[in-house]
Amino acid sequence: MNVRRLIPTAALAGSLTLGLVALSALSGCSPSDAADDAGGGAGKSGGKLAVVASFYPMQYLAEEIGGSHVDVSTLTKPGVEPHDLELGTRQAAQLGEADYILYLKGIQPAVDEAISAAGVKNTVDAASLTTLEKHGAEVGHDHGDEHAGEHAGEEHAEEDHAHEGEAGTDPHIWLDPVKYAEVAKGVGASLEKADPDNAAAYRKNTTTVVERLTALDSAFEQGLADTATKTFITTHSAFGYLAERYGLTQESIAGISPESEPSPARIKELRTIAAKDKVGTVFFETLVSDRTAKTVAADSGLKTDVLDPVEGITDKSKGADYVEVMESNLAALEKALGAK
Repeated sequence: MNVRRLIPTAALAGSLTLGLVALSALSGCSPSDAADDAGGGAGKSGGKLAVVASFYPMQYLAEEIGGSHVDVSTLTKPGVEPHDLELGTRQAAQLGEADYILYLKGIQPAVDEAISAAGVKNTVDAASLTTLEKHGAEVGHDHGDEHAGEHAGEEHAEEDHAHEGEAGTDPHIWLDPVKYAEVAKGVGASLEKADPDNAAAYRKNTTTVVERLTALDSAFEQGLADTATKTFITTHSAFGYLAERYGLTQESIAGISPESEPSPARIKELRTIAAKDKVGTVFFETLVSDRTAKTVAADSGLKTDVLDPVEGITDKSKGADYVEVMESNLAALEKALGAK
């Protein structure tokens, strides 16, 4: 932990207030505005580890495992689609003031670049804490079979490369509770190393998070074990890990990028898939427009529902945190797939 974290808050109060007032006079903003521009809290005093998380799935782990010993800020505000996030100058500079950074390489190119430039010692890439795979190949593949796993090694569509991880891999690891638990264990271990004085607390909190994710995995496994169909259609290929984990087939309207527009040929193909595999629902997500999903659904006579990739929590989310939103996703899948 940086030495400055250990300086008592009281000793800094006077000078900090004067510094913020001076900054306000020069920049034309209030002290609270200056703090907001800096990115929402990293660099605070008080003895806590200043943690910067790239977006919500990383923020959730940092907060749950760090508990009262960390001060977590996130680069991606609630309601912002994380794939295309652009960082402001002050927000990027704020990274260098962090004691610990947790991010997921391959999902936010601008963040990857800024974190590399920040050079913070305790920087953890969640992708390095588990094994990444290739998904999203259902865009344009031969639908001669119904097994998602058999297509895991195919290449992504060209337009999705900007949102892929290393070597064309799928970065959406948090949507598989098992892989997310692997990441949680790695985050816990890295926090113990960064802040050994509070290692016992991090270890205990990690165990709690892993137990919660293990229970979630069991719920998905049981809930999706016996369904009328194994195929679901969604707006973009965020659910490849989830599909493979529970024996489902993901069919996306676009590819890895949520903003990609489907071709007329792909829409026609989806109509055929829906009829063949008895698909009744087209899923869309909370942070991206549902226009395309509703168009495809109307074209094929299907219903629509939400399948949330849990990239951020807003007032539209069906749950207050990761686990609650994933439980809502399970309920939506059970309904759409005809779980028995």
